[in-house]
Amino acid sequence: MRTTILLLAVQATLGLVGVASQGVTNDETAHLAAGYSFWTLNDYRLQPENGNLPQRWCALPLLLLQPTLDPAAHPELWRLSDVWRIAHAFFFTDGNDSDRFLFAARAAMMLWGTALALLVQFWATRWWGWTGGLLALALTVFSPTVLAHAPLATSDVTATVCLLAALGGWWWCSHQLSFKTVLLTGLLTGLAFIAKFSAVLLLPMFAALAAVRLLSAAPIKWTWGSRTGEWSSVRAKAGACIALTVGHGLLTAAVIWTAFGWRYEAVNPAVSERAYFYKTNEIDLEAHDGVGAVVDWARTHQLLPEAYLQGFVFVRTHATARAAFLAGDFRDDGWWWFFPATFLWKSTLGELLVTAALTLALIVKLTRWRHTRVIASALYRYSPLLIFAAIYGGVSLASSLNIGQRHILPLYAILFIFAGGLVQLAGSRAKRALLLLPVAFSATACAAVFPHFLTYFNQPSGGSAQGWRKLVDSSLDWGQGLPALKHWLHENRRPEEVVYLSYFGSDDFRFRQIDAIPLAPSYQHYEPRRFEPLGPGLYCLTATMLQDVYSPIKGMWTPRMEHDYWLARTRAEEHLASGAWENRIVDFGRDNTYPLWVLERLRFARLTQYLRLREPDAVVANSIFVYRLSAHEVDTMVNGSLSAIADLMEQATATRSD
Repeated sequence: MRTTILLLAVQATLGLVGVASQGVTNDETAHLAAGYSFWTLNDYRLQPENGNLPQRWCALPLLLLQPTLDPAAHPELWRLSDVWRIAHAFFFTDGNDSDRFLFAARAAMMLWGTALALLVQFWATRWWGWTGGLLALALTVFSPTVLAHAPLATSDVTATVCLLAALGGWWWCSHQLSFKTVLLTGLLTGLAFIAKFSAVLLLPMFAALAAVRLLSAAPIKWTWGSRTGEWSSVRAKAGACIALTVGHGLLTAAVIWTAFGWRYEAVNPAVSERAYFYKTNEIDLEAHDGVGAVVDWARTHQLLPEAYLQGFVFVRTHATARAAFLAGDFRDDGWWWFFPATFLWKSTLGELLVTAALTLALIVKLTRWRHTRVIASALYRYSPLLIFAAIYGGVSLASSLNIGQRHILPLYAILFIFAGGLVQLAGSRAKRALLLLPVAFSATACAAVFPHFLTYFNQPSGGSAQGWRKLVDSSLDWGQGLPALKHWLHENRRPEEVVYLSYFGSDDFRFRQIDAIPLAPSYQHYEPRRFEPLGPGLYCLTATMLQDVYSPIKGMWTPRMEHDYWLARTRAEEHLASGAWENRIVDFGRDNTYPLWVLERLRFARLTQYLRLREPDAVVANSIFVYRLSAHEVDTMVNGSLSAIADLMEQATATRSD
């Protein structure tokens, strides 16, 4: 017990100290603003796609701190359900102490990290004994992946806990059926469905577990009041599974309705009117397939809250195509090998060692098990997690949403649970002592990357310094590095040196008091900016912007891009000089600023061709690359010919140290 408490304390300390010096990550602003609006306004128009439960949970401390969230101050944004600009104002312009309430929210979320560690230990202990549970716990505690995401005000760890708990609860209930077990496990399933929409995968998992129960000889024991009994026939067990499913469905629906205030309409009319959701229903249901028809029917009959249905179709629609980056390649429809590669690159050597040991142990076991009965018994015992891994892993491989390692967090938890079995396989005390090696490798990895756990890449993959060449977004650069950049600039910026900043995320460099010129940001809350000439100075680019993932102009520079650049530049110079165009850019070229926006993106793409080859002068927080560019470098990349650029890039390649 003392060891468990000590390890949990280490996990909480590492996680919270790690995020204490980091800025807000991309999704946290929206999660907190939405969650706070759920509690204080009973309004559900904001961010319904990212889990009511984690958003409510992270906003709990805000009920004590009472920051200002006033729809009357931004009526047009609320009318349009513009969660990102509402959240930006909530954090940075409405006078709230956002750093204070962000840390309070993160401390609350860290409890889900503790819950995950305890759940892993509990499951492993039941299968492998106390020592196996302790090994599983230690691997969870010293996982950079868990430490990176557990304290964040996002939904991934909460969903992992709820999914695994719901699955384990259903399996337990299918063996010990009673009013209490159905009530408890049904509530767990309901929590999973309001934690994240990936909970829909529980449906085929439950169906597969039901099939396993029907094919097994193990009876279903039932209790009703003082009466007890068993059902052994296939028909009786099938009836019990159907009743269990209906019970879980009703309880899940009750949990969902409770989470949304037992009101169908997403909008509380006392708050403000709503023109439409941030992404309209018409766009989200443009694919008129069977699922869309079912959702439309559910809307018509108001079977579930409007916001919940909207969140579901939002996730389903936007998971089909999303810009992504993998080792120099760009796609919108993903790669089947994205998550296997991510696992190999971002898992610690200890986690990879455990994976290899489990694989070898399985091969050895299969060669020794000569009786199908032994194999069937083992498969039955481990079927909940095996089915979870097969279905969740299969869906992950087929997914087009390839933006972060966090989406396979449940598979890490399953790995740690099975790792506890290595204690039994090791046998002797001396061999068991060797199992400390994976824990030591993981602990060493945490110490090496502390406090920037999100940026961890193992040494065989090149380490954190080279991670940007393989993955970006929430696998490396989720916008968390602005406080570290501010400190670096304070220590290293020369007098009168101009700073150009290209930042990916939801933080605000002005709020952080960073004096910089925005350099082709992918999104800046639709705040107008000028098309600025570029000169010598410090060029600070976060890793996601260095790869320029979310630009319509990305990848290798082509003759077509070169033609478009000079054409756009010539037109801009003529129209700006004549006064026909206002020197003004709005995100995505809105408000008649498209020609200048395209020119800015082309110029930025031309510049990053060089920066990706040039050695950075500094790397801040493993995710922000700083280049001190001379007038010659800037002039060549902005005004030079292709041959001059080629010469400059050749020089950069020759001087690289990696």
